[in-house]
Amino acid sequence: MAISNRAKGALCIMTSAFCFALMNMFVRLSGDLPSIEKSFFRNAVAAVIAFVALIKNKESFKWHKGSFPGLLTRAICGTVGILCNFYAIDHLVLTDASMLNKLSPFFAVIFSFILLKERVSLFQGLMVVTAFIGSLFIIKPTPGLLNPASIVGLCGGLGAGIAYAMVRKLTEMGERKTYIVFFFSIFSCIVTMPYLIFNFHPMSWLQLIFLICAGASAAGGQFTITAAYSYAPAREISVFDYTQIIFAAALGFFVLGQIPDSLSVIGYVIICSVSLIMFIKNNTERHHNGK
Repeated sequence: MAISNRAKGALCIMTSAFCFALMNMFVRLSGDLPSIEKSFFRNAVAAVIAFVALIKNKESFKWHKGSFPGLLTRAICGTVGILCNFYAIDHLVLTDASMLNKLSPFFAVIFSFILLKERVSLFQGLMVVTAFIGSLFIIKPTPGLLNPASIVGLCGGLGAGIAYAMVRKLTEMGERKTYIVFFFSIFSCIVTMPYLIFNFHPMSWLQLIFLICAGASAAGGQFTITAAYSYAPAREISVFDYTQIIFAAALGFFVLGQIPDSLSVIGYVIICSVSLIMFIKNNTERHHNGK
């Protein structure tokens, strides 16, 4: 039986969530290096992987006609999202920074409506809100959210949301998924390169290995999230991005020895339930429309 684009999109975005959870784990394991330096390596590895993929498939390094404004917007917003998220992680309680970054699905839905004119149903909106409430049980934000670093973290979620909406627009225009990842990764490396030239912090071999692993995980996340938003609109699949919190909890338990509390477990149940409901409803609608 053929898999619907909605199901493909959901599978891709959950794979992306797992990859990004891995990336965060490796970034944490890499120690106290500057966030900009971590960002550079994160994107450098992704750029190399995308470069090799383009060469292997004998694809052009020239963007399609009319794609440059969208590529540039995606690259700028994506870079802002990464830098702001890493800054928030360095200056806020990690859970607060995570919550602000998990606002990106909201922004993806909002800007898909604004930029792509994609209709958002009441049910889809409620599902995203419910998933976000589930994330609050896990993250348990503190009163310290209202400070300058929190504003930066909020901008990170905003940047990521706009970037995901632009990915959808670019793929609808026919731009290649691999090239979108390549353009974004190269742009981010160029932006962060001056900092490394003038303020590079030496690292151990182990730290370098962790950063390479973080970059490889990020590349996996980039490719799969780009594919996800090419298969289905944000309003239908963005809710599945919250599975990253569950993956992060599992990695934290098995790798870092972190044990979730009862409130976190409630959050996991809420997020899994919402994802399952969305999946069932989407497939029910597909079968109904196919009759």
